[in-house]
Amino acid sequence: MTKLYRILAIIPQVEQTKIAVFHNDSCIYKVTIEHNRPFMYEHDELEEQIAHRKQAIIERLHDAGINLSKLHAVTSIGGMMKPVEGGTYSINEKMVEDLKRNYNGKHVSNLGALIAFEIAKSLNIDSFIVDPPVVNELNEEATFTGVPSIKRRSVFHALNQKLAARLVSAELHRPYDRLNLIVAHLGMGITIGAHHQGKIIDVNDGLLGEGPFSIERAGTLPLTSLISLCFSGQYSQEELIDMLSFKSGLKAYFKTDDLKQIIKLIQRNGTETAPVIRAMTYQIAKEIGSMAAVLKGKVDGIVLTGILAEIETITWLITERVSWISDVFIFPGEHYLQALNEGTLRVLRNEEEAKVYA
Repeated sequence: MTKLYRILAIIPQVEQTKIAVFHNDSCIYKVTIEHNRPFMYEHDELEEQIAHRKQAIIERLHDAGINLSKLHAVTSIGGMMKPVEGGTYSINEKMVEDLKRNYNGKHVSNLGALIAFEIAKSLNIDSFIVDPPVVNELNEEATFTGVPSIKRRSVFHALNQKLAARLVSAELHRPYDRLNLIVAHLGMGITIGAHHQGKIIDVNDGLLGEGPFSIERAGTLPLTSLISLCFSGQYSQEELIDMLSFKSGLKAYFKTDDLKQIIKLIQRNGTETAPVIRAMTYQIAKEIGSMAAVLKGKVDGIVLTGILAEIETITWLITERVSWISDVFIFPGEHYLQALNEGTLRVLRNEEEAKVYA
């Protein structure tokens, strides 16, 4: 008889926390909790955010009749800690310490492991993170730049990319660690990774670095123009980082922060928006092509996932440029909660061992 595991999965966002409770592979409860006091990147009190969100989660579960004592584990997205290889990690004191001091940068994802750890500790159960955004499996060549003092880093949508790759491996009836895949996560940020036999050996920096522009990120910029902007006196360093990370891309072109409105404009594909959409999908296809070169042309599949993969205009414009490389698989939406549950189940079922963050 299959043992029943109950898992609480947590995804913190700037103004919300998404949670789900799973019975093995089945989601029995899912809700988005809105917060009156959003996470602030520059001035927030971390301990207050942890306490506030933890209490909100517990209250919502009690209200839904979820018995916390029946949980076997709590799991969450990892944050900006030290680079690690992919997999499921037990949350330990060292991880908590690094996330509280924003080891690799301040980001709302840092809250996830901290909240999960606190809830699990009060229940005397295990807590985990799965495929955090700092997964680093880059090959050596991918880390070099033309400036010896600057190395390329690995910050991307590892959790959703790994899940999408596993979904394709199941569809192809072949193990993930025996496939070569190109996975494009098309969301608020866009990251495109070369998956070589279970490892992501190259990927663009999706937080503030390179690659296609996205809903809110600037992507790769001409260096001369960027340097001029830095020394223009118009922006402080913090203001420029904020603009390039969260107020560029489609938001800047369409002059709106409303995601629903942006999606409508894409779907409408009018004369003003069409050139921007074509340019974005052009850059996405170009990045996919570069990852095909990384994999030496041996590509078993191209995967499109994320919220933009829900829009037929987007997927069609990309597919018409890259389908010559390999078959294109589309898994629209972001599957973070499912991915957290699956990664945690693999450990609880002893299908893989939990890794230790050191």
